[in-house]
Amino acid sequence: MPPIVNRILLAMSGGVDSSTAAVLLKDEGYDVVGCTMQLWDYRRNSTEDGKPQAGRCCSLDDVYDARRVAEQMGFPFYVLNLQKQFEQRVIAPFINDYLAGRTPIPCTLCNTFLKFDELLVFARKIGIDRVATGHYARISYTPEEGHMLLKGKCSSKDQSYYLFELTQEQLSHVQFPVGEYEKSSIREIASSHKLSTAGKPDSQEICFIPDGDYGKFIRNHTEEVKKELVPLLERSDRPGPILFKDGTRLGTHLGVYRFTVGQRRGLGIAHSRPLYVLRLEVHRNAVIVGYKEDLYSRGLIADRLNWISGCWPEGPVEAEVRIRSHHQQVPASIVFEKNHSHRGRQARVLFKTPQMAVTPGQAAVFYSGDRVLGGGWINQRI
Repeated sequence: MPPIVNRILLAMSGGVDSSTAAVLLKDEGYDVVGCTMQLWDYRRNSTEDGKPQAGRCCSLDDVYDARRVAEQMGFPFYVLNLQKQFEQRVIAPFINDYLAGRTPIPCTLCNTFLKFDELLVFARKIGIDRVATGHYARISYTPEEGHMLLKGKCSSKDQSYYLFELTQEQLSHVQFPVGEYEKSSIREIASSHKLSTAGKPDSQEICFIPDGDYGKFIRNHTEEVKKELVPLLERSDRPGPILFKDGTRLGTHLGVYRFTVGQRRGLGIAHSRPLYVLRLEVHRNAVIVGYKEDLYSRGLIADRLNWISGCWPEGPVEAEVRIRSHHQQVPASIVFEKNHSHRGRQARVLFKTPQMAVTPGQAAVFYSGDRVLGGGWINQRI
């Protein structure tokens, strides 16, 4: 089906940002079609009394809220069932990473494989060539540089960190209407149009773990659904030593996947100084702890890289790097090397000043000012 000019598919989460994006798109003259992705069955998050435990994102209530806004504004609305794809592309890697001693970012995977892949495929099936979302990010274009991903104007809500895997092809079909606005302005616009979501709180937790108990979710979901990961669960879900950095045993943990680098609380150890998790050694079922100053690293190795322009640098790159979503960008030198295990490149990142809690499984995203150059997944600290 050939694309319909000026029609755009808006991914609607049921929150104020994507709802207000509809207003902004309509004001620009777009023929908006709304769509909510059904990603997770919240009956699988039942409490002890059997009641579904929904979060503030992607729940059935969110679907109703999105539909209500579409009806209020008078545009078509679809619900796209992507539960199977979400299981394969987001849930399974999430569990596998935790059981392997890494700390994953499911939101980035959801963006890469669902919002800007499956959703664009669906859009084209119904004759639409562009997709919009409520992300706080911006896109710029010049013939020389191509499509450039930029940080959102609202620094406190900027979501560019989660979008580093986007390609030139995807960026050429994507719009971020709220990226030019402060959050307060978005709520004001929603209120002035009397949108039902104007006062709705922002989502904070991972959508499929509303109670924040990662350990319980991993254990239950692996046993019920991802049975092929049971051997890995059994290796990680057993008592083991908590070791001081010099090898001295300080205590016992109940499963390495329950910890993350930089964690201080929940160690259950009385010590003369605060202790932090330095690393997880899954191969010997050990949690290694030390002092805060031991958490600092001079750099990292990242693999599974993406360079948004598509034109890889031939030499070292001086850029700023963000190693967590709310981490301040820091200057660093980046050298690209061959990675034989992943049949591609890896990045050796050396910070100008040591950084705290470099965590395998998180993303290292490369910036030049407001522009996102690309990034990769942290494999190890150096």
